[in-house]
Amino acid sequence: MSSLLPPCPEPEEKIGEPQQLIQLGTAGDEPCLRADAARNRARLLDAAARLIAEHGAAGVTMEAVAAAANVGKGTVFRRFGDRTGLLMALLDHAEQKMQAAFLGGPPPLGPGAPPVERLRAFGIALLRRLADELDLQLAAEAAAERRYSVPAHRVQHSHVVLLLRQTLPHADHELLAHTLMGYLNPVLVHHLTRQCGVPMARLENGWSDLVDRITAGG
Repeated sequence: MSSLLPPCPEPEEKIGEPQQLIQLGTAGDEPCLRADAARNRARLLDAAARLIAEHGAAGVTMEAVAAAANVGKGTVFRRFGDRTGLLMALLDHAEQKMQAAFLGGPPPLGPGAPPVERLRAFGIALLRRLADELDLQLAAEAAAERRYSVPAHRVQHSHVVLLLRQTLPHADHELLAHTLMGYLNPVLVHHLTRQCGVPMARLENGWSDLVDRITAGG
């Protein structure tokens, strides 16, 4: 009765560095944009990001973004459809930058550093991103039944699995990755920083300590 449960089965295919960034939206959401349209979209997203930093996600309305970007309200609606579309575009933009950094950016976050160093850098980078956009992350938090199937989460989890496999070849990488990703949950970060007053420096040090303890056997 007390025997250990068997580990999760290994995936049929080895997990490697994904070759393309996975977006939050559907493939048809973002056709190739003309240069001027792309610049306008970036300007709107920058304006929305500033509003979130200053007033939180609740302060982001289509009207406020239009005023901050000095464009007509209709331009914002045509570009993003509605407020939900705007928030998802913001998350998608930030996620693409994050994925570009850990998949192909400079070390230690990107390739070229030892896997443990990359794991430390990944968690610290994600914690800092969460601190910058915590209200937005909470507003977009998926329901429990699909929280772990969101494309962005799957890519991040797969990346952690890959680094663990390189460090601890005989461990249960899937479950260890879930353990580590739990530390990087926006709800937990909100509780610790906003409700408990834990400074970000302590969270970052705690992440590095957790990584070192888990990977000590490697």
